[in-house]
Amino acid sequence: MDPLPLLQDLIRCPSVTPADAGAMAVLEAALVPLGFTCTRLRFGEIENLFARRGTEAPHLCFAGHTDVVPPGDAAGWNTDPFGAEVRDGTVYGRGAVDMKGGIAAWIAAVASLPRDLPGSLSLLITGDEEGPATDGTVRVLEWMEANGQIPDMCIVGEPTSKAVLGDTIKIGRRGSMNVSIALHGVQGHSAYPQRADNPIHRLVRVLHQLTAEPLDAGSEWFEPSTLQVTSFDVGNPATNVIPPVARARMNIRFNDLHSSAKLTARIRDLLEAEGARYELDVSCSGESFLTQPGDFVSALQSATRQVTGVEPALDTGGGTSDARFIARYCPVAELGAVGTTMHKANESTPVEELRALSRLYATVIAALLPARTAA
Repeated sequence: MDPLPLLQDLIRCPSVTPADAGAMAVLEAALVPLGFTCTRLRFGEIENLFARRGTEAPHLCFAGHTDVVPPGDAAGWNTDPFGAEVRDGTVYGRGAVDMKGGIAAWIAAVASLPRDLPGSLSLLITGDEEGPATDGTVRVLEWMEANGQIPDMCIVGEPTSKAVLGDTIKIGRRGSMNVSIALHGVQGHSAYPQRADNPIHRLVRVLHQLTAEPLDAGSEWFEPSTLQVTSFDVGNPATNVIPPVARARMNIRFNDLHSSAKLTARIRDLLEAEGARYELDVSCSGESFLTQPGDFVSALQSATRQVTGVEPALDTGGGTSDARFIARYCPVAELGAVGTTMHKANESTPVEELRALSRLYATVIAALLPARTAA
């Protein structure tokens, strides 16, 4: 099966988050003839799909998303963002890389393999990866757990390759948390500071203690954690008034040496030491996770070398992905296309690279679900 026509059908569904625009129906039409039982799962306004073939272990799942970011200014595109046009051996369109291409490549890979593979295959496809990620993979995983569908291992088809196909496999991701602080003082005249309590000075002391030293020097598989102050504001138009409140925001990207709870406790301790009233709001979009290299990761590396001739690096960098949710349930790794054009105008993928990704996925499946040998 050639993945190109399926990718084109998917691109032509303008599934900008949270719209489905027919994408799940396209997938269901492709999967049912391959023997998959498809279950459409709608949570809120989000369409999701779980499809499985087989009931035995080992159970290998492929996770991905059909939702895409908006195309942006149409003037920046040389083709229709949802036209799936092929020019000079390259297919253009929103989602070609992130990540309808990966989904099409996986389904084509499954179609190329015998139906009687041992174990079982499934797909977890969401329409809520580029959005808030509240009614997508998280909710589907809860449904899967309640219905005995949790896999033994999972591959996420995000575009992890940096320069050439297969050069990077992600085996973990840093955690990410956003922090908002409002620290209160007493407003007053700047000429009489003894009659006021300057919240700026207090908040600056807290931020200095948080930023004066690195959070860590990195760990075996992760680069050092980072804490960046992204906003500091008092909303004060006057030059001679001590304001009543100072506010700051931070983003922390943390490795496996930390948890959001411990980092929050550290910030709260520093605020408490100031002895002033404060509000602290923390939102963690995902904890750090790591799939330790072993048989699962080794199989991905071996398949990648076999198909691409490239030695894949094991990586934990970048932002977050839905793998952060899957890691709570089973080992997970990310392996996909070259991501240089994702979210850009003229997002595209070379057709031969798309087909090579499908061959890579077929080799991965065969390695993880090895055929039974005759007794």
